[in-house]
Amino acid sequence: MTTADPLPNGWESLLDQDERPVFERFNPDGETPLVLICDHASNKVPRSLNGLGLSAELLDDHIAWDIGAAAVTRIVAKRLDCPAFLTCFSRLVIDVNRAPGDPASIPEISDGNLVPGNQGLSETEQIARAEVFAHPYHQAISNGIAHIMRTAGPPALFSIHSFTPVMMGQARPWDAGILWNRDPRMALPMLDHLRSHPDLHIGDNEPYDGKQLAYSIDRHGTAAGLPNAAIEIRQDLIADETGVERWARLLGDALSATLAREGLHHVEHF
Repeated sequence: MTTADPLPNGWESLLDQDERPVFERFNPDGETPLVLICDHASNKVPRSLNGLGLSAELLDDHIAWDIGAAAVTRIVAKRLDCPAFLTCFSRLVIDVNRAPGDPASIPEISDGNLVPGNQGLSETEQIARAEVFAHPYHQAISNGIAHIMRTAGPPALFSIHSFTPVMMGQARPWDAGILWNRDPRMALPMLDHLRSHPDLHIGDNEPYDGKQLAYSIDRHGTAAGLPNAAIEIRQDLIADETGVERWARLLGDALSATLAREGLHHVEHF
């Protein structure tokens, strides 16, 4: 996104001019028929929301973003020469991987932590956050996919997330999990590829169920009949440069092998 990209009237009440863009287009001219998205790439909160009343420590925590996911996304996009779309503001401002109006899209409590700046918002305030931060991101993804479909044929869509090793006091043993809803074309071969590494513990729709938490890939992939899936990587495994490089390599290899499968790039509804 550049400063030429439009925002809705009244956006100035939420966002200073120097805080734009609200999302990042990375490697927009990539030629591989694959679109990467990273819904929770940033922990940034606009100045107007005063950190949502949270401490700097909590804004650095997993409740505010998917730690390590953005770095993995950019490396994979560069290696595979494909475009990627990443958010520039925290999931606590609004979670773009939830339907507009979903109570979980602007959480009042996250992993047991009260979010003061999200308490008792009016419908007008909730709509404003969606219009400023969520809608432009999703419109850009739609436009990017449409461009590829018109010029090169149906692309695949893949979403990159990370998860906290401990949630609500419960430890999670998986190194990563592949999330998917109805379309198995990407998920199953990627599961097979990653599970071929004997040192990896890879979950199928774990620690989250892709049938429940798949708004972005359903909206841009499933609805259009495009092959799609998502990954959740455990955050402690991508918390430093070494871990990011390792998982970008693992993921890049799995995606390359999956994209090479005959018949993947066509529209099919499941």
